Amino acid sequence: MFGNLFEEDEEGFSTVTVDKRVDKGKDAEPPPARGTVNLSGIKNQGGTCYLNSLLQTLLFTPEFREELFRLGPDELGCLEDKDKPEAKVRVIPLELQRLFAELLLLDQQTASTAQLTDSFGWTSREESSQHDVQELNRILFSALESSLVGTSGSDLIHRLYHGIVVNQIVCKECGNVSEREEDYLDLTVSVSGLGGLEEALWSMFVEEEVFDGNNLYRCSRCNVLVKATKSAKLRKLPPFLTVSLLRFSFDFSKCERFKETGRYTFPLSANLKPFCEQAELPDSEYTYELFSVIIHKGGCYGGHYHVYIKDIDELGRWEMPEEELKPKFPKAQTKVSEPVLDHEDPLSVLTTILSQEASRTVLVDQLGQKLLDKIGISWNKKFRKQHGPIGKFLQSQSDVFLLVSNGTRVTLKATTPTLAGGDAAPESQAVEEGPGAGDGPHWFDLNDSTVTPIHERDIQKQFQGKESAYMLFYRKAGLLRPQEAKQNRGYQVPPHLLQMAQEENIRLQQRREEYNTSSNTIEVRLHLAPHYRLENGALQAKAAAEDCAVTLSFDRRQTVGDFRLAIYQMQDLWEGDMALTVARKLPAGLHLYNTLTDDAQSLYAVGVSDGSDLFVWNGREVSGAPLRMGCEWEPVLLTLLRACDEAAEAPGDGAGTGSSALMPEPRGFPGGATLAALREAVGPEDALLCREENRPGCEGGGGSGWRVFPPADMQRTLKELALKDGDSLLVLEPQALDTSLFSLTGDTVTVTTPSDCRWLQVEFHLHAARGAQGEGDEDEGERKQAKISASGSTLLSEVKLSAIEELKLQDQFEGVPCCLRQADRTGKLLPPVREDMTVREAGIKLMTSLVLCPGAAPGPHQLFLYFTVSPPVGTEAEMEIVVEETITVKECLRLMLNATGLEGECWHLRKMDWCEEVGDALTDEDSSLAELNVASGETLVVTEGRLPPKGFLKMPVWLLMEQAGQGNHVGNNLDNHQGEPSTAGEGRGGEEQEGAPASDSADQHLCVCGSYGAAMQFVGHVEIPVEASLDDLKIQVLTLPPLHDLCVPSPPFLRVWLLESRRPSRILRGNLQPLQKLKLASGTELCVQRLQKEENLGPKELLLKVQIGIPGERSYYPSQEMVWDTGRDGTAHGLHQAIAAHCSLCPDSLIIAKYCPETYSWMAISSWTQQVSKRKKKKKAESLLGAPFHLRDGEVIGVKNLLIDSNQEFSTPEDELGQQRLQEEAETWAKGGQSGNVGPHPEVTLECKGSRKNRKPEVALSINVGMFR
Repeated sequence: MFGNLFEEDEEGFSTVTVDKRVDKGKDAEPPPARGTVNLSGIKNQGGTCYLNSLLQTLLFTPEFREELFRLGPDELGCLEDKDKPEAKVRVIPLELQRLFAELLLLDQQTASTAQLTDSFGWTSREESSQHDVQELNRILFSALESSLVGTSGSDLIHRLYHGIVVNQIVCKECGNVSEREEDYLDLTVSVSGLGGLEEALWSMFVEEEVFDGNNLYRCSRCNVLVKATKSAKLRKLPPFLTVSLLRFSFDFSKCERFKETGRYTFPLSANLKPFCEQAELPDSEYTYELFSVIIHKGGCYGGHYHVYIKDIDELGRWEMPEEELKPKFPKAQTKVSEPVLDHEDPLSVLTTILSQEASRTVLVDQLGQKLLDKIGISWNKKFRKQHGPIGKFLQSQSDVFLLVSNGTRVTLKATTPTLAGGDAAPESQAVEEGPGAGDGPHWFDLNDSTVTPIHERDIQKQFQGKESAYMLFYRKAGLLRPQEAKQNRGYQVPPHLLQMAQEENIRLQQRREEYNTSSNTIEVRLHLAPHYRLENGALQAKAAAEDCAVTLSFDRRQTVGDFRLAIYQMQDLWEGDMALTVARKLPAGLHLYNTLTDDAQSLYAVGVSDGSDLFVWNGREVSGAPLRMGCEWEPVLLTLLRACDEAAEAPGDGAGTGSSALMPEPRGFPGGATLAALREAVGPEDALLCREENRPGCEGGGGSGWRVFPPADMQRTLKELALKDGDSLLVLEPQALDTSLFSLTGDTVTVTTPSDCRWLQVEFHLHAARGAQGEGDEDEGERKQAKISASGSTLLSEVKLSAIEELKLQDQFEGVPCCLRQADRTGKLLPPVREDMTVREAGIKLMTSLVLCPGAAPGPHQLFLYFTVSPPVGTEAEMEIVVEETITVKECLRLMLNATGLEGECWHLRKMDWCEEVGDALTDEDSSLAELNVASGETLVVTEGRLPPKGFLKMPVWLLMEQAGQGNHVGNNLDNHQGEPSTAGEGRGGEEQEGAPASDSADQHLCVCGSYGAAMQFVGHVEIPVEASLDDLKIQVLTLPPLHDLCVPSPPFLRVWLLESRRPSRILRGNLQPLQKLKLASGTELCVQRLQKEENLGPKELLLKVQIGIPGERSYYPSQEMVWDTGRDGTAHGLHQAIAAHCSLCPDSLIIAKYCPETYSWMAISSWTQQVSKRKKKKKAESLLGAPFHLRDGEVIGVKNLLIDSNQEFSTPEDELGQQRLQEEAETWAKGGQSGNVGPHPEVTLECKGSRKNRKPEVALSINVGMFR
C-alpha cells in the first residue's frame, strides 16, 4: 500500500572515514576498536536500519538474551555442520547467539549482520530494500518459534512477549456475556486524533461501544436483536510489552498517503491496571517501564530507523554530551586560579591549559597548538622523546585526564582541583562514566554504526515531528536484575562463545598492530649526490637511473634524525655533513626544493610520504657546482629550433612544427634565469629569439609564424614569461634571414615550407560522379588522383580548378557544381570546405588528400547539414543540404521535405546528439539556425509528428496483434521456432513490411515485431504530460479510436513495451512512476499488449519466452511466458533452476540456449561454467544480464530435455534458411550488387537510453526456516 515506504535517507547512513593510503598489499584495514561509550553498533547493509534497531532492542533485553544463550549446541547444533545434509542445525538462533556475543564481547566499533541475513535466506534484494520494523518484529518472532520447536526454548517468545486480550459483548436484556480471546505479541494503537498512549489505551480498553438504534446485536440466548455493549480488556500481561504506533495513514479524500506527525505522548512508566480484566494483583504486576523506543525519521515515501535504548545492565560507559560540558554557573563565580606553571612538566602544562579553558575541554588535535602558544615550543621538540606522542601521554595519565566524544576531546577528571581555592568542579560539570555515573542505567542512541549517549529527557523530543517514535518497548517494573549481571558483559554467555570472542579479540589486536605498522611504513627513494652532475639547470644522472637511486622503507612516525642515522648506517663510506633535501623529477631532470633541518620532527610532520624523493648531499654543491633550489628555480625543458643548412636535401627531417627547415634541440634551463642569459647560452648576442605565434585559423600548412621577443623581455625570467615544458623557441642568426625560408616583417618571422613539400593530393571517384557514393569498393581504374601545387596562402577555389584541369574533368563538370571534401580515417567524407578560404585558413595541412565530389560548396554565411528521415520512407539513409544560416527552422524543414518528396505539416526537426541518437527537438520553429547554435556538419532528423506543447510528450503507439498463444498475454505465438508460421511473415522477412504510419494505407500500418513473432498495428499517437504516471498513459492509450473495442478491465491488464528498431525491447515497470522518471521522450515508440491477468513486474524481474523442443523433431512447442527474478540469482545456474521449476522438469537433464533473431543463431547457456565451490560461495558469479548474453524482456529461451530428446542442436530448418539468406545478402553487398536494390533502409529509432530509478514495489518480508518438527 505504501510502496517504497521506508527507503533509506542519506542522513540516516553513518560514515566512517578511512585512510586512503596504499596498503602495499597488506591486509585490509581492521575494524576500529570500541569508542569511549564501549558499546558496538551494527553495520547497515544498504537498507537494514530497521533490522539493526530491532536487534539492538533484543540485545538490551537481558532476559531474552540470556534465555537464548541457555540453548546449547546439543539442542541447536553447530554452525560448522550447517552444510551437511544429515545435520539438524537451527541456523537462525545460532547466528543470533553469535551476533549477540560479538556485540557484547568483541572489541570492535561495529558488527555485521551479513551471516544472520544469510540464515534468513535473504539476498541483496532484501538487504537493500526497506521494510516495516513492526512487520519484521512479528516475522522474526515467528521464525524463532519455528526454529526452536522441540527445544527447551520452544516457548521463549510465548513466555516473554505473549499476552491475551478478551473482547466481551454484554446483552442488555438478559445479561449474557459473549467472549472471544485474542493473542497478541504487540499492541497496535492508533495515533490519529489522539494525544498520547494513555488516551489510546483508554479508548481501546475502558470505553464501551454501544449497539442500539439501527445497530443492534443478535444475542445467542435471546435469539433476537437487542441492545448490547462491547468492550475489551487485557486478560494476560506479558513480561515485555511491545506497542506499535500507527503513524502511517491514507487520506481517501485526497487519495494520498501521509505520516501522522502530531504530538503523541507516552510515559516512561505506565500503570496498566485500569485496562486489565483482573485488578487484585499487586501494583508491581501492572507497572511497566520504558526501555526502548524505535524512531522513524522521514516521511511516508522514505526514511531511516534508529533506536533509543536504556542500558539495563549498565554495560556502556555514559558520558555527558559535548554541548553540556560547558560551565553553567555565572562568570562571576568562574574565577580560575593561575596554577604555578612548570615548563618542564608536561602534566603541569596540560593541566593549566585545560583549567583555563571556559568549557574545560579541548580537541586533542588542537592541544599541541595550544601548548606551543603557551610555552613557545612544540610537544615533539620538548616532550615527545621522553613521553611519546601527546595522545599516548593523555591515555597514560587517566587519573588526571578524561577522553570524551569518542576520544576526540580531552577534559580534566572531576576530582582534579581547577577552581580558586582548590575546590572540585561542581557536579553539573562532571563527566558521567558508565559504572560510576549517577544513579542507575542511562540511555543511548544506537543509530546503525554510531552509538551516542543521551539524556532521558531527550525522549520527549520524539513525541512529534517527522522524526518521531514508531515502536515502544516496556518491561515489567518487578523484573529485577541480579547484581552480578551489572557491568558484566560475559554474564550467562556460553563458554564456547566466550572463547570465540577471546580468540577473535587477539586476532583483531594483531591485525591492528600489523596494519598500524604497514600503514605507517613508507618507501622513500634516495638519490645520492656522487651519482649526479649539474647540467642545464637540473641534476642529471651519471649512469642509468636505477643505479642512482636507492629505495628505503621506513616508519613515517620516526624522526628525521632517526632517518638520517639509518642512511649513515647504509652508507658506510659517507664522510662529512649530510643534508636531506626533498627532490622531484621534472622533464628537464631532478630538482631540489626544501631541506629537512629539524631532526626532532617526524617524517609525517615534514611532509615526507610514500614514494617521495630525497636527495642526499652535503648541502653546498654537487660535483663542485653550486645548486639553486626552490620553486622559482624549477628547470624548464624547451625545444630550441635552429635553421637547417641541408633543409632542401632532407625535407623529411622535420621537427613536428610543419616545417622541415628547422632542426630541434631539447634543452633545459633554470626557471629563474633571464631570457638574456638564455640567449647568451644558446647563440651569439645578435641572434633573434622567437616564440611561436598561435593565431586562430592558422593551423593549416604552408608556413608558420614566430614573434620576436622585444628587448624589454630580455630581463624577464622564464617563469615570468610563462614558458613551460615542451614550448618551442626559434633561435635565428642574422645570416639565416638572407635565405628564402625565413622572412622578417616587423616583429614577426615567417618560416616558409620548402617547395617540394607544397602540394595537395586531390582524388576523384567515378562512382561519386554517378551518384552512388559509398556503394562498395571501386576498382583502381575508377579512381583518379593528381598532385596539385599549393601553399598556405593558396585559395581552395584555385586548388579545385587546378584539380579539374589536371584530371581532365572539364566536360564532366561543365555546368555541374562540385566541391572539395576531406575524408576521415574510415573513409567517410567530411563536410565540403569553403572555397573562399586559403589552405591555411581552412586548417588543411599540406601533403594531405582532398576528394573532388559533386555538389556545391557552402558560402561564407551558409551551413552544410546532414539530415535523415525518421521513420524511413524509402529515401536515402543520410542526405546532404546547403542552407543559409539565417533561415528559420520552419524554412529549413520545408527545404528538407521538398528534397525527400514528403508532404504534409506533421513533421518537425530534431538534432542528432554526439552518440548518434535522436536528441531534442528544435521547438522554436521561428528562430534561425544560427540563433539555435546549429553548426555546419551537424545532422538533423526530420521526424514525423507535430511538436507537442511544452511539458507534453507525443509518442506513437502500436498494438501487438492478438494470436492464439500461451502465457499472461492474450495470444502472441512465436514464429517459425515453434513449428508454426507467423501470420505476418517469418523471420527477418517480415522486416520488409516495417515502416511508420506515413500514409493512410493500412498495409503501412502493419509490421512484424521481430523476435517476438507477432505482428503490430499502428493505432495512433498520444499526447500526455510528463508528470503523468504509467497508469495514466495506459488509460489514455485505451481512448485511441482503434482500441475502443479492446476489453481491458484496468490498467494493470495492459503491458507497455518500449520499441527499439520497431521491436519490443523493454517492458515499462512501475505503474505509479511518472513518465519523466521512466526517461520517456517525445517520439519514443511504444507498443501495448493486452494481458489475461494483472501484471506488476519488479525492477529485477525479467519476462522470458520459454519454448521446449519437440522430441525427435527440429521444432518447438508453443512458447510460454516466464517471469524470472534475477535479483535472487541472475546467473545461468539460477535460470536453469527457474526454468526447471516452471516446466516441472529435472534441472540436471536440461540444456538451454538464447535465440538471436538477427543472425538466426542460438547461444548455449551453460550452468557448469557458472558454478562455484561452497568454499567460494561469496564470489560473485557472472550475471546473464551482462556480456555476452545481455538477456532482456521478451528474449526467447530454447529448452531441450535430454531425458526424452537426444538432439542437442537448437537450430531449426527456418534458421538455416535465414542464415543462407543472410549469406546471400552479404555476398551481394560485397560484389556491389545492391546499387539497384530497392530494399529497406537503416532505421533511425527514437531510443531513450540511460538508467532510471523506479520506486521499488512493496514486497512481503519473509524469513526462511527449516523444518524441525
